[in-house]
Amino acid sequence: MSNDVLIFAEQRDDRLHAAVAQIATPARAVAGKLGGQLVACLVGDKLDQAAEALARTGVDRIVTVSDASLAMYSALRYRTALAAVAAKVAPRVLLMPATFMGRDLAPRVAARLRGALATDVIDLDVVEGALRVRRPLYNGKALCQVHFPADRLAIASVRPNTFPAAAAGGAAARESLAFVAGAGDERLSTREIVRTGGAVKDVTEADIIVSGGRALKSEENFKIIYELARELDAAVGASRAACDAGYQPHSRQVGLTGKTVTPKLYIACGISGAIQHLAGMRGSKVIVAVNTDAEAPLMKVADYAVVGDLFKVVPALTEEVRKLRH
Repeated sequence: MSNDVLIFAEQRDDRLHAAVAQIATPARAVAGKLGGQLVACLVGDKLDQAAEALARTGVDRIVTVSDASLAMYSALRYRTALAAVAAKVAPRVLLMPATFMGRDLAPRVAARLRGALATDVIDLDVVEGALRVRRPLYNGKALCQVHFPADRLAIASVRPNTFPAAAAGGAAARESLAFVAGAGDERLSTREIVRTGGAVKDVTEADIIVSGGRALKSEENFKIIYELARELDAAVGASRAACDAGYQPHSRQVGLTGKTVTPKLYIACGISGAIQHLAGMRGSKVIVAVNTDAEAPLMKVADYAVVGDLFKVVPALTEEVRKLRH
């Protein structure tokens, strides 16, 4: 086992996922403390643009596994490819984004490599030559500190939007590894990837989210949320009450029984802020709340609380954003 740190550089259609540059920041710090290199693994097909973007994150070395069968994400094939790179690099630590893909892939790779795994971590350090991480429990009410054994591969998925993006561009050594499918990899095959609910972005991976609550009163009225989201290049979210009422699909539900999000900006429109909803978005960097009730729970935790009618405030905000953009 070397002292290198390996990161899984998630890409989609040859576009590097934004979370990769973010996890490169703590990965570089961990590699420095271990005295090893920062190595990145790209898996897919036609990876030229993703490799160029990856080099700009300051990694020392890039290993690509390119094959036509890897053009679309397949849990079993990607597991085999990443495990092969890990066997070649023999890293002390393997990090990946805690995205949909990362959450699906991490336990599979850990099982294949017999590594120790911690998920959704928000802090990383090296103590006595071994990785130590912290991860939230009970929707952020408590933190768990995990110490990895020094003689075992440490694998962790890192929560997006937790660390600043690395921008230490440089020349990275590049090499490729031929993909050799494993026995049983064909048990699952991906024929098509579609997005649920018609949203361009998923709320768990967006930097900006505009969410609406039951106060929108109908699915038709959600168009003002979509208009603001479009101007901000944001994802659309919804409270459980709005989803249960049929205003939005449950794939957009933010909260304890929905999806946990950590965007840079969260705009809540007409959401009172029940404890279940707060648990799912409390990690947002900046929270803006629009509500007629100044005493609503979400208004009390918001960085910016706007007391007013969302049907007036949101269109006005959309118009101001449009002016700034155009």
